[in-house]
Amino acid sequence: MMANLFPFDTKNLLPHSGEVLYFDSFFELKKADEYFKILRDDVSWKHEAIWMFGKKVMQPRLTALYGDEGISYSYSGITMEPIPWSKTLLEIKGKVEEVAEARFSHVLLNFYRDGQDSMGWHRDNEASLGPEPVIASVSFGVSRRFQFRNYVDKKEKLQIELGHGSLLLMKGACQDHWEHQIPKSKKVSGERINLTFRLIR
Repeated sequence: MMANLFPFDTKNLLPHSGEVLYFDSFFELKKADEYFKILRDDVSWKHEAIWMFGKKVMQPRLTALYGDEGISYSYSGITMEPIPWSKTLLEIKGKVEEVAEARFSHVLLNFYRDGQDSMGWHRDNEASLGPEPVIASVSFGVSRRFQFRNYVDKKEKLQIELGHGSLLLMKGACQDHWEHQIPKSKKVSGERINLTFRLIR
């Protein structure tokens, strides 16, 4: 049984071993609508294959990586080279860095075309992110369910709805002790764009 963390406040949403903060309507509706349209139309989206359980499969979403020049990002058997920052992404990054009190070098973007696009259980714990990374997740578009699961005790789970224009911060030991996912949903028909800001060393 999952505990539902919506509605919320900015206290730590995790019961232990890490920190998760959620800010609903971090971007006002008009601005969130504007960002969604720009990102959907202007980002260089790709549909790429990753390695899962020893075989290559197509990711159930579109992706893109933007960031500082000369620093690539590798995960699930693929390496992505960053596209230079756009004016819009730098604007979003600046606002997020103020609240996160952290600097970000890259943003990984995911485009969920409908409820059949998803993200499986994983932790953002690549060596290139360093110990206890700060991950800032911005969402535009239709709301999607975001689930956490204790990495050791798989029965310990919780979830939150990530709304249009929201910001989710994952900090401290979160990536060591908790994994997260965006599950498929037959109830979702709209599009969602997610930006996960990170510092790649």
